[in-house]
Amino acid sequence: MNRDEIVDGPKPKHAQLRDILRRMAEQELPPGSPIPSERDLAQLYRVSRITVRAAVGQLVAEGLLTRAKGRGTFTARRRMDAQLYLESFTDDMRRRGSTPATGVLRCAEEVPPPSAAAALGLPPHEPACHVVRLRLADGVPLAVERGWYSRRVVPDLHRHDLTGSLYSLLADTYGVQLDHADQTVWAEGADPETARLLGVRTGSPLLVFRRVTSSAGRPVEDMTSWYRGDLYQVTMQLDRTVPESGPFSAKGGNP
Repeated sequence: MNRDEIVDGPKPKHAQLRDILRRMAEQELPPGSPIPSERDLAQLYRVSRITVRAAVGQLVAEGLLTRAKGRGTFTARRRMDAQLYLESFTDDMRRRGSTPATGVLRCAEEVPPPSAAAALGLPPHEPACHVVRLRLADGVPLAVERGWYSRRVVPDLHRHDLTGSLYSLLADTYGVQLDHADQTVWAEGADPETARLLGVRTGSPLLVFRRVTSSAGRPVEDMTSWYRGDLYQVTMQLDRTVPESGPFSAKGGNP
């Protein structure tokens, strides 16, 4: 039997079609490629459109396919795998072989919220530089960054070109080498504004990183980044090296 032929038998037809489409998405089509329309799939494999909807819906739920309203169904783009260490977005993308780009949406001196002021060690009502940027990889919106920067350490940051690596700018222009960061990661649904910037639906899953970065013990940056959950994932290595943790303790995980 041809592996792309759907036949009557113990295996449901929607499961047979799902396997065909999975192979198509994983082995035959590049990421972001369109698959045949629902009508074309029904005609090609001689099944009902209900069968097609069931097969496609399962692969959308698995993340192998993605629907774009008014455009069709596409093979999903592969997620970028983030390693948790201190590196600029620009350097990270170049290391992966992707072309980074940045749109500066806001850069102004403003009074930060209390949480950012505390993170930067600023007294209430002292302004900081507020920077909002859209980060792209190979032309695809990947993340929105909203950061606060201490004017005491990096004055007049708003006067510089912020479309490249900000970490390189801090090092080259201010002599500030960022050497430590405390980072928290969580998941949330995209609010309407972030969804618009990233080209996703409101409520779409995002990975959120809040990073407070310092140089030689001086806090410099309090930045929160919202990454598209369909294009980005985090990998961590877990070990049992925590002193006096007992034989069943794992760093960052459960026994």
